[in-house]
Amino acid sequence: MDRTQKEAAVAELREKLQGAQAAILAEYRGLTVAKSDKLRRALEKEGATFRVVKNTLAHLAVEGTQFEVLKDAFKGPLGVVLAYKDAVAAAKVVDAFAKENPLFVVKAGALGGKLLGAADIEALSKLPSREQLLGQVVGVMVAPIRNLLGVLSGVPRSFVQVLNAIEQKKAA
Repeated sequence: MDRTQKEAAVAELREKLQGAQAAILAEYRGLTVAKSDKLRRALEKEGATFRVVKNTLAHLAVEGTQFEVLKDAFKGPLGVVLAYKDAVAAAKVVDAFAKENPLFVVKAGALGGKLLGAADIEALSKLPSREQLLGQVVGVMVAPIRNLLGVLSGVPRSFVQVLNAIEQKKAA
């Protein structure tokens, strides 16, 4: 790989990093091609990618991005998972894959400019998905309106029940 190819690779990786929400670094040593393809396919469904990068090029690419905190973590054979849509969904896929494949070891990650350890990424994977969180927010927003509707409809309902009771009493 000559200098121009390296510069192009650094520029391409930097561009991908700038569009990502989160990055997860994992050691992939001993992982078969079939298993890494399985991981790639699972991540693509969640709007994320897995890519093997040279540490020296990755070290240069993270400069000036929110993932600069990962600079010191680029040691050994590492693959980078970049989450573009939902960081939690990507963390769930990575955590599940790491549990199935002991050769795939999560080392570090970054989210919002903060460095995450392997335990932090596992905790991130246990959070509810974006859709679940949005559903909970909508449920919380609708609850007061639903309760008010129940209270307001209670008065006419009680009035009708009183009229029915009076009618039954006069009929008897």
